[in-house]
Amino acid sequence: MVSYKRLNPEDVQFSSGVLSELRPVQEEVAVPEPEEASLLPRRPPCSITTGLLVIGCLLLLLCGGWLLGTMFWLHGSSNQQPHKPPPPASGQPPDSKVQTGVDDAAAASRRDACSLTPAEWRFDCYPERGVVVTQELCEARNCCFIPVSPPSSSATRPSGKNGVPWCFYSQDFPSYSLVSLKDTVLGQKGKLVKDVKTYYPGDILTVEAEIRYETDTRLRVRITDPSSSRFEVPISVPTATKKAENPDYVVEISKQPFSLVVKRKSTGAVLLNTAVAPLFYADQFLQFSTSLPSEFIYGLGEHRSTFLHDFNWNTLTMWARDVPPMEKTNLYGVHPFYLAMEDGGNAHGFFLLNSNAMDVVLQPSPALTWRTIGGILDFYVFLGPSPGSVIEQYLEVIGHPAMPIYWALGYHLCRWGYSTSNNTWEVVKSLRNYGIPQDVQWNDIDYMDKSMDFTYDSTKFDTLPDLVKDLHAHDQRYVVMMDPAISSTQPEGSYWPFDEGLKRGVFIKDAEGKTLIGKVWPGLTAYPDFSDEVTHEWWYDNLQKFHEKVPFDGLWIDMNEPSNFLDGSTNGCPSNSLENPPYTPGVLGGLLRAKTVCATAQQKMSIHYNMHSLYGLMEAKASASALKRIVPKRPFVISRSTFPSQGMYSGHWLGDNRSLWKDLYTSISGWRFSILTFNLLGMPLVGADICGFSEEPEEELCVRWTQLGAFYPFTRNHNAIDMKPQDPTAFSPLARTAMKQALLLRYSLFPVLYTLFHHAHVHGHTVARPLMFEFTSDVKTYGIDKQFLWGKSLLVTPVLDPGVDYVVGYFPEGLWYDYYTGISMRSKGEELKLHAPLDKINLHLREGFVIPIQTPNLTLWVSSGQPLHLVSALSDDGSASGDLFWDDGESIDTYETDQYAYIIFNVTQKVMTSQVLHNNVEATYITVESASFYGVKEKPNKVLVNSQDAPFTYRENQVRFGVMRQ
Repeated sequence: MVSYKRLNPEDVQFSSGVLSELRPVQEEVAVPEPEEASLLPRRPPCSITTGLLVIGCLLLLLCGGWLLGTMFWLHGSSNQQPHKPPPPASGQPPDSKVQTGVDDAAAASRRDACSLTPAEWRFDCYPERGVVVTQELCEARNCCFIPVSPPSSSATRPSGKNGVPWCFYSQDFPSYSLVSLKDTVLGQKGKLVKDVKTYYPGDILTVEAEIRYETDTRLRVRITDPSSSRFEVPISVPTATKKAENPDYVVEISKQPFSLVVKRKSTGAVLLNTAVAPLFYADQFLQFSTSLPSEFIYGLGEHRSTFLHDFNWNTLTMWARDVPPMEKTNLYGVHPFYLAMEDGGNAHGFFLLNSNAMDVVLQPSPALTWRTIGGILDFYVFLGPSPGSVIEQYLEVIGHPAMPIYWALGYHLCRWGYSTSNNTWEVVKSLRNYGIPQDVQWNDIDYMDKSMDFTYDSTKFDTLPDLVKDLHAHDQRYVVMMDPAISSTQPEGSYWPFDEGLKRGVFIKDAEGKTLIGKVWPGLTAYPDFSDEVTHEWWYDNLQKFHEKVPFDGLWIDMNEPSNFLDGSTNGCPSNSLENPPYTPGVLGGLLRAKTVCATAQQKMSIHYNMHSLYGLMEAKASASALKRIVPKRPFVISRSTFPSQGMYSGHWLGDNRSLWKDLYTSISGWRFSILTFNLLGMPLVGADICGFSEEPEEELCVRWTQLGAFYPFTRNHNAIDMKPQDPTAFSPLARTAMKQALLLRYSLFPVLYTLFHHAHVHGHTVARPLMFEFTSDVKTYGIDKQFLWGKSLLVTPVLDPGVDYVVGYFPEGLWYDYYTGISMRSKGEELKLHAPLDKINLHLREGFVIPIQTPNLTLWVSSGQPLHLVSALSDDGSASGDLFWDDGESIDTYETDQYAYIIFNVTQKVMTSQVLHNNVEATYITVESASFYGVKEKPNKVLVNSQDAPFTYRENQVRFGVMRQ
């Protein structure tokens, strides 16, 4: 058998004989069946010579002390039982003719073989939590047992703990064999057979593996049960119609045991190698592993961790969960995608299209194990080769993010605990009085009547409709919270959402077909089933009715994991394998139903066991669809729970963070999941609660957080009930001014940000971008998570520590310009200490780029009408370029319907030009009033604008002039 070990590229070459056996053909060809498998180890043959040698040794032992030797031998044989097939049994009883001495020799040989596996290449054979794994338990699974340190008398290891596994797969652990292979239109399809059952029930002994060469940069592999349909994630993905003609990858297939190796054709780098551990495909346990080309892995969420993942036996669990800040815990969303960097700066991506509860295990080999408890194995490999192109290819599968409505990019203010609509209104007026920009005001759940959706408190929030009317009069917008759970205890006929929901049958049912009742803020509640189109229509009807009372502009959908204050329901949950599967991933609470609904709950598309982590996605889809009908403009939805493809319908905020300096830093790199990672996942409209949600913020912290938050793609200040106010007007004049300056800076950069979102929507680009995306040859950038870029050109270096007036930032090789002064610095790829007083966030322009900015105002509606000022950061050769996307800011599908303007700017040989690549009436509203050029080495004699002399100023490498018209 092929060993389950790490295979280098040179190890995966096949002889001509093997290749001829596996060469695809048009008709299915049988591959010779492997010998009958057994979990019993192979026994060496016994010859006459061997027998004489054994007898001689026994005679010598008798001469030296027959009785002592016999007693020792008997004791040893009683403790070394032959390996038995783990339950469920394969149906093959142990061979009764095997002699104990031979078994001992085989066991010793097996232990020797096990000891050859390096610790970092051990793949866990006993991942169950809450079990003390003994040698007996481990060997009952036919696995190797080797403690990592000198064993105690019990030689046990608690299962489920991170660290080197004591129980791991042997090199000859039974797996699937490829018994036939045939050509298909898109690639190959093979039949995989396993003759020995493993230790999980419901083993599927025959599966089908289909390899699809979908594009030159995208490979898809599906492993399914040909005899029975299984749940598949109901999101739309591209359907390839022909095989890629010149793929950037090579796929190599091993027959026994079956494995796949995917290489990059240009470099030979191994991107996927499943030969390192056995494949499992049971009804409720599916697992495979792969080696990785490096430890530079990003993505995999949603978790609180660093941007660059830790490979020290790190298990990441995925199962949507409402939980306060916590390390190493499954959180709000599920995103089984990673981006990996390779030697030489290439990148690739991997996406497992599966929504069931799962563990992803990272180990220092480096290697990764996918372990899920349902669905199918359906995965993609994206070849890049740049990090940005990997994300583009990923988004071609899951869908590009929506283009946000313009005011989504302004400053949002919210809190839980305004208590009244008048208090909310006073804060809005206060910001106006101080000249602090604000586009959107929000209310948390306290605006509702008894925390019930589609209501507002007619006493404390009686002036809410008037507040919204006033916001609209000032070109501002209003967003309301909506939780999915609907109160089920109101008198019949008094609460239309529940009554009508029952009538239409929109609520999730329990295992007996009755409406499942849980408990959330309003008390006992029912849960809408957003997998049913009938529920979408009911949701729309409720939103429309409420909009007639309070004309809100956007929706904040919270608690949609879905959250439940109970475990399961008021009636509990059935006791079966869905609620208590053979293997439960490391979900918080240890149960799939912990603080959510029963896994056995019934939804339109499937049971909740399969649908749970899709709940937020489906609610977001229903909400975006309803808003398009109520307010026929681009919908604004912010969701807590997320899943791949959700960027098409909503943005995301990073959850209930704390007012701590640590949380300020981790909002970039690891808070919940970070703005950088969500940009990798196709959800660029993302941000953390500025100043922190819980605990009291320090003034300095809130200033620094507002400065950083001004560069979140989605910028919202939000805090909790009973906490002191933390909007900018609540602080000292010095702090208030610093926050105001940061927000005005954001508003001035709106044309840059809006254009970046256009490229995200159309091309799948990131908005907030890790440095390593732009500097792949500089390995020092791979772990940087205290700085980030806006697009390609703007480098943000925030202060993340208290009591300092400086910050150390890394500058990749090249020429960089201070955004505020135009002063240049040339870096060799080094860290630099930057002056950072309390009223400044460091911002630098990268050489070779032109950015358009505007004079800021109190709302983006006003700011966006201001003339443009172009800032050019010249390269050494005097060149620079940039672009601008412009439309009306709110109409749906302006790009798709050609209702937009697109302009490019170029500077070369001391001449700036602008070119309208796509014209529209919107272009007539754009004027360029002035321009600045950073990096002009000598004072020019004159400046011409449209062949006319123009006044200009020159100082410190910088030329500024106006007026020119577009």
